[in-house]
Amino acid sequence: MTTEVDGFRLVEIELDEGSLASLSPEQDDERKIAIVDLLDSNHFAPEGASEGPFRLRLSVVESRLVLDIFGPAFERRLLLSMSPLRGVIKDYFLLCDSYYAAIRNATTPTQVEALDMGRRGLHNEAAGILRERLLGKVEIDDETARRLFTLVCALRWRG
Repeated sequence: MTTEVDGFRLVEIELDEGSLASLSPEQDDERKIAIVDLLDSNHFAPEGASEGPFRLRLSVVESRLVLDIFGPAFERRLLLSMSPLRGVIKDYFLLCDSYYAAIRNATTPTQVEALDMGRRGLHNEAAGILRERLLGKVEIDDETARRLFTLVCALRWRG
């Protein structure tokens, strides 16, 4: 397995402005934090690339997640169906809404913790689906998958 020390990492991430869905202020904050954390520490090794680092542009085109990957002597576009993620994204947003409402309404700490655990569980499930969808295309670690899922949520399909 390669490591981020080897240069197999992301150094720039761009989200297509035309693909961005409207987000709550809390979700927008999570998106910004995910980008900062992702750039700080990640593992991203596209199949067939001999070296990094890489730039990634994420967008949604016709209900497909588009990953445009650029690196030294490397360029690739990956198209992934959003269908496997649809249900978990919907459930994740519902849990996030409940979680933020519980925080705003000073709900008991036990209720907030339970909602946060459920939210983290769905986040982990979605990260696993994303890693599976990228298998044989891009090698990523768990934390990179979690942060990419946050960005995928920001690009969720419209309508």
